[in-house]
Amino acid sequence: MAKTMTLNVWVSGALGDFVAANVGDDGLYENVSEYVRDLIRRDMERAEGETFQRLKAELQHAFAAPDDSYQALDADTVIARGRRRPAQ
Repeated sequence: MAKTMTLNVWVSGALGDFVAANVGDDGLYENVSEYVRDLIRRDMERAEGETFQRLKAELQHAFAAPDDSYQALDADTVIARGRRRPAQ
């Protein structure tokens, strides 16, 4: 189940003006919470996109390698390698 979190954020000056311009009758968002949630969602999408691009680049590199550079492994060997890796 997702954890609910309350955040208190103080912004002033140009940041406060920018938020105010995006919230309320003249802005795209009804309230600051809605605006912040949208910013967080966009950042999540950006981070996921970066992860996907890194994975895609690694796979493209791997598939570009000549066939004779691959080594056949059985499942037990792959599992054993996974157990030796440090936790990330």
